[in-house]
Amino acid sequence: MTMTLWHCRDSRSLRPLWTLEEIGLDYELIDLPFPPRFFDKSFLELNPLGTVPFFRDTDNGADGPVELTESTAICHYLVERYCEQAGDLRVAVGHRDYGDYLNWLYHADATLTFPQTLMLRYGQFEPPERRNQQVSDDYQQWYLARLRKLDAHLQERDYLVAERFTIADIAVGYALYLGEFSGAASGYQPATRDYLTRLKQRPGFARSQPLGQLGALHRAVTG
Repeated sequence: MTMTLWHCRDSRSLRPLWTLEEIGLDYELIDLPFPPRFFDKSFLELNPLGTVPFFRDTDNGADGPVELTESTAICHYLVERYCEQAGDLRVAVGHRDYGDYLNWLYHADATLTFPQTLMLRYGQFEPPERRNQQVSDDYQQWYLARLRKLDAHLQERDYLVAERFTIADIAVGYALYLGEFSGAASGYQPATRDYLTRLKQRPGFARSQPLGQLGALHRAVTG
């Protein structure tokens, strides 16, 4: 086994796990409790950040293993490094939608996932005495406002770019899926809600989503 992914269920590591399942690559999955930096201190020896995902590819043509910690970067690495297997999941540099493809990949975390981490932290993760509903509510409105670009983009499209499913959909789709835990999904517009439903019906998502133990993230948002 040359590829290993350290994963917590329903965390950002779902992005590369979903990508691995869509491509059909062999990999080893190491399941961690969430957040691993608190519940599995030994993980810090591998990844000083203590975050998931953590990905290692030991058979990559380089002098040593490739190690990555950013979920969307791992997806991008996989479709480029294993481009023959990845097929339509990638968008080539010369494609007319290549710029949009890259923009959606970066937009997924910087604009759509980040505000939800604050919603979850101050609305659900912190001890009751440290929670701040005002912060959570403010960032929910911030997040929903940042969906306007996506809402408009999906009015006449099934997928984000190239008229097909790509890793851009995996990256953005995870952010939308996280909204089901953060509480923001109730504010989704119909086209965006339908888009998320389409993504969740993919076999790759169906295979990857149940993998991993139900950790603190799931317990915090379900009680």
